[in-house]
Amino acid sequence: MTQIKFYGRRDVWSDRRREISDTVHGCLVDVWQLPEDKRFHRFLLLDAEDLVCPQRSERYLIMEIVCFVGRSDEAKRTLIRTLFARTGETLGLAAEDLEIVIIESPKTNWGIRGLPGDELTLMYPVTI
Repeated sequence: MTQIKFYGRRDVWSDRRREISDTVHGCLVDVWQLPEDKRFHRFLLLDAEDLVCPQRSERYLIMEIVCFVGRSDEAKRTLIRTLFARTGETLGLAAEDLEIVIIESPKTNWGIRGLPGDELTLMYPVTI
């Protein structure tokens, strides 16, 4: 299971949500082998005065990836590198304006479709 939260300025990113989602999901499909139809993205877009980060431009974007424990350090590094490269190419987002955090938790900490996460049968790998 993987969920993504995006934080950024509403005036910059609200019209580009689909483009951001497609770019990031493409990275997850290619690198972490998520199925095309497994997309859980939330946009938490803020007014300019609610996102204080004077060292960054108005295009500053924070991406939180919440997922099951299981991906190797190399799989996480590869995803991060791929995200920086593709968001630069497709969104024109400078590396200085993107921050990514991967937050992992045990499957037992998730409840999905009426079951604890460790009792789910997934159709894609988590241990890569």
